Amino acid sequence: MSEYFEYGYTNSEPTWSHHYIFDKIIEALDKNINKCILDIGCGNGSLAYKLIELGFNVYGIDASEQGIKLAKEKYPDRFFLQDINSKLLPKELEQINFDTIISTEVIEHLYSPQSFIEFCKRILQKNGRGSLILTTPYHGYLKNLTMALLNKMDSHFTVNWEGGHIKFFSKKTLTELLIKNGFKDIIFIGCGRLPYLWKSMLIKGSL
Repeated sequence: MSEYFEYGYTNSEPTWSHHYIFDKIIEALDKNINKCILDIGCGNGSLAYKLIELGFNVYGIDASEQGIKLAKEKYPDRFFLQDINSKLLPKELEQINFDTIISTEVIEHLYSPQSFIEFCKRILQKNGRGSLILTTPYHGYLKNLTMALLNKMDSHFTVNWEGGHIKFFSKKTLTELLIKNGFKDIIFIGCGRLPYLWKSMLIKGSL
Protein backbone atom coordinates (compact mmCIF):
# COMPACT_ATOMS: atom_id res chain seq x y z
CA MET A 1 0.00 0.00 0.00
CA SER A 2 1.33 3.48 -0.86
CA GLU A 3 2.21 5.88 1.93
CA TYR A 4 -0.89 6.84 3.86
CA PHE A 5 -1.31 9.07 6.89
CA GLU A 6 -3.96 7.76 9.26
CA TYR A 7 -6.81 10.20 9.87
CA GLY A 8 -6.91 9.17 13.51
CA TYR A 9 -10.36 7.61 13.83
CA THR A 10 -11.23 6.65 17.40
CA ASN A 11 -14.96 5.94 16.99
CA SER A 12 -17.66 5.53 14.34
CA GLU A 13 -19.24 8.94 14.87
CA PRO A 14 -19.67 11.29 11.87
CA THR A 15 -16.71 13.51 11.08
CA TRP A 16 -17.23 17.27 11.33
CA SER A 17 -17.75 17.73 7.58
CA HIS A 18 -20.54 15.15 7.42
CA HIS A 19 -22.76 17.42 9.50
CA TYR A 20 -23.16 19.84 6.58
CA ILE A 21 -22.60 17.40 3.70
CA PHE A 22 -24.99 14.55 4.49
CA ASP A 23 -28.28 16.32 3.73
CA LYS A 24 -26.88 17.50 0.40
CA ILE A 25 -25.92 13.94 -0.53
CA ILE A 26 -29.48 12.83 0.21
CA GLU A 27 -30.70 15.58 -2.15
CA ALA A 28 -28.53 14.09 -4.90
CA LEU A 29 -29.74 10.50 -4.42
CA ASP A 30 -32.85 8.66 -5.53
CA LYS A 31 -33.43 5.21 -4.03
CA ASN A 32 -35.14 4.08 -7.25
CA ILE A 33 -32.10 5.00 -9.35
CA ASN A 34 -29.10 4.74 -7.01
CA LYS A 35 -29.54 1.09 -6.15
CA CYS A 36 -25.95 -0.01 -5.48
CA ILE A 37 -23.53 2.53 -4.01
CA LEU A 38 -19.79 2.42 -3.41
CA ASP A 39 -18.41 4.90 -0.87
CA ILE A 40 -14.76 5.47 -1.82
CA GLY A 41 -12.82 6.86 1.10
CA CYS A 42 -15.52 5.77 3.53
CA GLY A 43 -13.33 6.31 6.59
CA ASN A 44 -15.02 4.96 9.71
CA GLY A 45 -18.19 4.17 7.75
CA SER A 46 -20.32 6.83 9.43
CA LEU A 47 -21.82 8.25 6.22
CA ALA A 48 -22.45 4.80 4.77
CA TYR A 49 -24.10 3.77 8.06
CA LYS A 50 -26.64 6.56 7.72
CA LEU A 51 -27.38 5.69 4.11
CA ILE A 52 -27.82 2.00 4.95
CA GLU A 53 -30.21 2.92 7.75
CA LEU A 54 -32.23 4.91 5.20
CA GLY A 55 -32.53 1.82 3.00
CA PHE A 56 -29.69 2.37 0.51
CA ASN A 57 -27.46 -0.51 -0.55
CA VAL A 58 -23.95 0.73 0.28
CA TYR A 59 -20.41 -0.68 0.43
CA GLY A 60 -17.27 1.19 1.43
CA ILE A 61 -13.52 1.11 0.86
CA ASP A 62 -10.74 3.10 2.51
CA ALA A 63 -6.97 3.02 3.03
CA SER A 64 -7.37 3.62 6.77
CA GLU A 65 -6.94 0.47 8.83
CA GLN A 66 -8.37 2.28 11.86
CA GLY A 67 -11.38 3.47 9.91
CA ILE A 68 -12.22 0.12 8.32
CA LYS A 69 -11.83 -1.69 11.64
CA LEU A 70 -14.44 0.64 13.16
CA ALA A 71 -16.74 0.41 10.11
CA LYS A 72 -16.69 -3.39 10.22
CA GLU A 73 -17.93 -3.47 13.82
CA LYS A 74 -21.47 -2.82 12.63
CA TYR A 75 -21.44 -4.17 9.06
CA PRO A 76 -18.48 -6.56 8.69
CA ASP A 77 -19.36 -7.61 5.13
CA ARG A 78 -19.72 -4.09 3.71
CA PHE A 79 -16.37 -2.41 4.35
CA PHE A 80 -12.93 -3.25 2.99
CA LEU A 81 -9.38 -1.99 3.31
CA GLN A 82 -8.15 -0.79 -0.07
CA ASP A 83 -5.55 1.63 -1.42
CA ILE A 84 -7.40 3.43 -4.21
CA ASN A 85 -4.06 4.26 -5.84
CA SER A 86 -3.84 0.58 -6.76
CA LYS A 87 -6.72 1.16 -9.23
CA LEU A 88 -8.31 -2.10 -8.12
CA LEU A 89 -11.33 -3.06 -6.08
CA PRO A 90 -11.09 -5.59 -3.27
CA LYS A 91 -11.82 -9.07 -4.61
CA GLU A 92 -15.01 -9.20 -2.52
CA LEU A 93 -16.43 -6.32 -4.58
CA GLU A 94 -15.16 -7.22 -8.05
CA GLN A 95 -18.40 -8.91 -9.15
CA ILE A 96 -20.74 -6.18 -7.91
CA ASN A 97 -22.15 -3.74 -10.48
CA PHE A 98 -22.15 -0.34 -8.81
CA ASP A 99 -24.43 2.29 -10.34
CA THR A 100 -23.33 5.05 -7.97
CA ILE A 101 -20.05 6.17 -6.42
CA ILE A 102 -19.87 8.61 -3.53
CA SER A 103 -16.58 10.10 -2.40
CA THR A 104 -16.66 12.79 0.28
CA GLU A 105 -13.67 15.06 1.04
CA VAL A 106 -11.21 12.67 -0.62
CA ILE A 107 -10.14 14.03 -4.00
CA GLU A 108 -8.33 17.03 -2.46
CA HIS A 109 -5.88 14.62 -0.77
CA LEU A 110 -4.84 12.84 -3.98
CA TYR A 111 -1.76 13.43 -6.11
CA SER A 112 -3.63 12.44 -9.29
CA PRO A 113 -7.31 13.41 -9.38
CA GLN A 114 -7.32 12.35 -13.03
CA SER A 115 -6.36 8.77 -12.12
CA PHE A 116 -9.00 8.75 -9.41
CA ILE A 117 -11.76 9.83 -11.81
CA GLU A 118 -10.62 7.20 -14.31
CA PHE A 119 -10.83 4.58 -11.52
CA CYS A 120 -14.39 5.67 -10.69
CA LYS A 121 -15.35 5.66 -14.37
CA ARG A 122 -14.13 2.10 -14.89
CA ILE A 123 -16.21 0.90 -11.95
CA LEU A 124 -19.36 2.58 -13.27
CA GLN A 125 -18.78 1.46 -16.86
CA LYS A 126 -19.00 -2.15 -15.71
CA ASN A 127 -22.63 -1.38 -14.91
CA GLY A 128 -23.07 0.38 -18.26
CA ARG A 129 -24.00 3.71 -16.68
CA GLY A 130 -23.96 5.46 -13.36
CA SER A 131 -23.47 8.54 -11.24
CA LEU A 132 -20.44 9.96 -9.47
CA ILE A 133 -21.01 12.22 -6.46
CA LEU A 134 -18.00 14.11 -5.12
CA THR A 135 -17.62 16.58 -2.30
CA THR A 136 -14.53 18.68 -1.69
CA PRO A 137 -13.77 22.02 -0.01
CA TYR A 138 -15.15 24.89 -2.08
CA HIS A 139 -12.90 27.62 -3.50
CA GLY A 140 -14.19 30.61 -5.40
CA TYR A 141 -13.33 34.29 -5.88
CA LEU A 142 -15.44 35.69 -3.03
CA LYS A 143 -14.34 33.05 -0.52
CA ASN A 144 -10.67 33.42 -1.46
CA LEU A 145 -10.92 37.21 -1.28
CA THR A 146 -12.57 37.01 2.14
CA MET A 147 -9.83 34.70 3.45
CA ALA A 148 -7.17 37.07 2.15
CA LEU A 149 -8.80 40.12 3.75
CA LEU A 150 -9.08 38.25 7.08
CA ASN A 151 -5.48 37.01 6.84
CA LYS A 152 -6.65 33.38 6.82
CA MET A 153 -4.79 32.17 3.76
CA ASP A 154 -1.88 30.57 5.62
CA SER A 155 -4.14 28.66 8.00
CA HIS A 156 -6.47 27.52 5.20
CA PHE A 157 -3.76 26.48 2.74
CA THR A 158 -1.45 25.15 5.46
CA VAL A 159 1.51 22.99 4.47
CA ASN A 160 1.94 21.74 8.03
CA TRP A 161 -0.83 19.11 7.97
CA GLU A 162 0.70 15.71 7.26
CA GLY A 163 -1.52 13.97 4.73
CA GLY A 164 -3.59 17.13 4.28
CA HIS A 165 -5.07 18.85 1.25
CA ILE A 166 -2.85 19.06 -1.80
CA LYS A 167 -5.45 20.02 -4.43
CA PHE A 168 -7.84 22.97 -4.24
CA PHE A 169 -10.87 22.90 -6.52
CA SER A 170 -13.39 25.45 -7.71
CA LYS A 171 -16.74 24.63 -9.25
CA LYS A 172 -15.18 25.29 -12.66
CA THR A 173 -12.10 23.10 -12.29
CA LEU A 174 -13.89 20.09 -10.80
CA THR A 175 -16.64 20.33 -13.42
CA GLU A 176 -13.99 20.46 -16.17
CA LEU A 177 -12.33 17.33 -14.74
CA LEU A 178 -15.60 15.38 -14.87
CA ILE A 179 -16.54 16.57 -18.36
CA LYS A 180 -13.05 15.72 -19.62
CA ASN A 181 -13.66 12.14 -18.50
CA GLY A 182 -17.04 11.78 -20.18
CA PHE A 183 -19.41 12.73 -17.36
CA LYS A 184 -22.41 14.89 -18.21
CA ASP A 185 -25.55 16.37 -16.63
CA ILE A 186 -23.36 18.06 -14.03
CA ILE A 187 -25.12 19.22 -10.85
CA PHE A 188 -23.57 21.62 -8.31
CA ILE A 189 -24.70 22.06 -4.69
CA GLY A 190 -22.99 24.32 -2.13
CA CYS A 191 -22.54 22.82 1.35
CA GLY A 192 -22.30 24.65 4.65
CA ARG A 193 -22.14 28.35 5.51
CA LEU A 194 -23.43 31.17 3.27
CA PRO A 195 -23.69 31.08 -0.54
CA TYR A 196 -20.30 31.64 -2.22
CA LEU A 197 -18.62 31.22 1.17
CA TRP A 198 -19.52 27.52 1.25
CA LYS A 199 -17.35 25.17 3.28
CA SER A 200 -17.62 22.43 0.66
CA MET A 201 -19.31 21.74 -2.64
CA LEU A 202 -21.06 18.71 -4.06
CA ILE A 203 -20.71 17.96 -7.75
CA LYS A 204 -22.58 15.10 -9.40
CA GLY A 205 -22.00 13.80 -12.90
CA SER A 206 -23.51 10.93 -14.88
CA LEU A 207 -22.21 8.55 -17.54
